[in-house]
Amino acid sequence: MKDKVIVIGAGLAGVEAAYQAAKRGVDVELYEMRPGTETEAHKTGFLGELVCSNSLGSTQVSAPSGLLKEELKMLDSFYLKIAEEFRVPAGSSFSVDRLRCAERITEEIEKIANIKLIQEEVKDIPETSSPVIIATGPLTGADFAQNLTTITLRKNLFFFDATCPIISADSIDFDQVYFASRYDKGEADFVNIPLDEGQYQEFVAGLIAAEKMEIKDFEKNIFFEACLPIEEIAKRGEKSLAFGPLRPVGLIDPKTNRMPHAVIQLRQDDLQKNFFQMVGFQTRLKWGEQKRIFRKLPGLEKAEFERYGRMHRNTYINGPLIINKYYQCKQKENLYFAGQICGVEGYVESLSSGLIAGIFAAQKVLNQPQYNLPETTACGALINYITRANWKNFRPTKFTFGLLPEVKTKKGNKKLKKELKSGIAIEEMAKWIEKAGI
Repeated sequence: MKDKVIVIGAGLAGVEAAYQAAKRGVDVELYEMRPGTETEAHKTGFLGELVCSNSLGSTQVSAPSGLLKEELKMLDSFYLKIAEEFRVPAGSSFSVDRLRCAERITEEIEKIANIKLIQEEVKDIPETSSPVIIATGPLTGADFAQNLTTITLRKNLFFFDATCPIISADSIDFDQVYFASRYDKGEADFVNIPLDEGQYQEFVAGLIAAEKMEIKDFEKNIFFEACLPIEEIAKRGEKSLAFGPLRPVGLIDPKTNRMPHAVIQLRQDDLQKNFFQMVGFQTRLKWGEQKRIFRKLPGLEKAEFERYGRMHRNTYINGPLIINKYYQCKQKENLYFAGQICGVEGYVESLSSGLIAGIFAAQKVLNQPQYNLPETTACGALINYITRANWKNFRPTKFTFGLLPEVKTKKGNKKLKKELKSGIAIEEMAKWIEKAGI
């Protein structure tokens, strides 16, 4: 009987893994529980739907997400090729129309002859000798998460994540805001809401005092540092937001020719410009409080919310204990993990893990030789971290240049150091692709 690859979960990592296995001639069964079983964050039953933000990060290879995307393009990323068709203006960031992109991803997956899409919930790990890629994501179903403990030998770890509000464009008073990109990079793609010092202080006080969704005592303070709720940042100090997501640097207000005390940015969420997303505004404020507080902001007095920000729980395994450098389970070699459940954090990082796991699983079916990814590459550094980090305090991570080996430069020249690391990474990835026959 011809062997196959089974992929459980059709988010970013799952569809990428399925495509990479299928393009190598391997039959794939791709399981997705939506739309029959909904999650607390998804809006549709489409595959590969982005839920928290519509941004895939910077396009510059001197930025972590930019370098990672460049490597994925070299590896023929299925998702990035399609996402390119649905880009929306966002300065130097790669942002997409979330729903139209997910719809096209679904259509393209359904066209691939050797991928069988099965839209039903998987509640247990399949008993099979075929490679199984677990890409169930941060919103893994409760039954499947519970059954994973037979592999993890301990309770699943988790942290809390949150999504940003989305506002209808026709409810924004554009006379009170201005379009600009930070430092004029790209076109004037962001809507900017300027705040003077008094407005800023009133906003911060409102966030801190607002009613929030309750979290059980034993779950308190379990947040992912790179995706903190806006009110949690506000609690860290009066200036924390002005030096964080409301940083005004590079955003001169054309009405005053001055830099505001703080700036709230809105990013286009769809190609038709019908909706805008509040950038960096992950929140667990109650919906009524979001409406009350955000409608006090200039230009948002009559804001209509397409989606309120909300909190959701992210499930992930303890990567250093469970998987090796092939995203393969140490205890059961036919099992692979990909996406946020394996301990990576972020859209592009999830794509990376799914793509690499799909390649390795297909190579296993085809009895092809396998080679570790160089630690000098972004993809290799990411898997190196999540397999070698301290398991006692392991938390999900995004790719950063700090994960790459050091290079020697003149003291303090951080830009040059990033450029050198990027050059080495791209060169080493090209060598690996040739060596591995990718």
